[in-house]
Amino acid sequence: MNKINLLAPLRDARHLLGATCKMLMIAVASLSLGASLGQSARADSSNGAITPYEYAISSPKAQQALLLDVSRAGSRLVAVGEFGHILLSDDNGESWTQAASVPTRNTLVGVTFLDNQTGYAVGHAATILKTSDGGQNWTLQHDEPNGETPLFAVYFADAQNGIAVGGFSYTFETSDGGQSWRQRTLVEDSYDDFHLNDLFADKKGNVYIPAEFGTVYKSVDRGRNWKAIETGYDGSFWGGFGLGNGDVLVFGMRGNVWRSSDAGNNWTKVETGTDQSVSGGTELEDGRIVLAGLSGTVLVSDNGGKSFANQPRPDRLSFATAIGKSGDDIILLGDPGIKEHNLSK
Repeated sequence: MNKINLLAPLRDARHLLGATCKMLMIAVASLSLGASLGQSARADSSNGAITPYEYAISSPKAQQALLLDVSRAGSRLVAVGEFGHILLSDDNGESWTQAASVPTRNTLVGVTFLDNQTGYAVGHAATILKTSDGGQNWTLQHDEPNGETPLFAVYFADAQNGIAVGGFSYTFETSDGGQSWRQRTLVEDSYDDFHLNDLFADKKGNVYIPAEFGTVYKSVDRGRNWKAIETGYDGSFWGGFGLGNGDVLVFGMRGNVWRSSDAGNNWTKVETGTDQSVSGGTELEDGRIVLAGLSGTVLVSDNGGKSFANQPRPDRLSFATAIGKSGDDIILLGDPGIKEHNLSK
């Protein structure tokens, strides 16, 4: 597999069809993994023919390969990344194992869980996977084998109603718990084809999509209808999340972090002390906010996201996201795979 080495964030990656925006944020080193080939089959909806698909390969190097997102499934951590790798930890990140059965080798970009058993993962070639056993075994619900457009994130308002978003405003929704997915237009009569880079809800249930050109889409009816909000920034937002205090954060290129305290109606730029791009993060149990990004960037806020202190890692490794472990210990996931990090050092 060809190596992709992007040493700096790109202002606009629209010429790289099929490229994952989060992958554009970090240096990607593709590992060569050798193992036996696992295959099954899918029904081709166009003509009813049966075509093969490949299962993710079990590899001892999976923990060291690119990982792009992580979610909690009860007490279990579930991380996803390139080659269809899905990693599980039942001891809060002390050790990791690969999922038993993942019917894709496409790069997986986003993962979410509705409870400790039911979860969804999305990725390249419009891949959508579902698990009903906490992440051990997955079924392929949708993909486009010859397609180039990736999905970046997935959100479920309840057990039946979900939406997945991705590049060039590529959007799918389900109303039957993922049994079927249909493509939809995010905003009717809109000519936007922005990359839809993330998908999350705030404490009140409003749903947000950080996108390109400083745009954040918002839905007040659980994803049925959307409106575009201009934040005042002209670059790309890679991600965001709702805070425990009801505020909303979005973040992206050149160290930009923006906060809203009124459900996205007005936005304020937050000082971060860095010009390195920010790609993901989390809110810890004690209320601290941790963001991660390019070149070892680790941003920490202890005032609800009103300001951040930059605590860059000496190794200058690049990360896609972070999740809390315990106390000052967090887990970073990205280009080098999984790394533990202590915020007090």
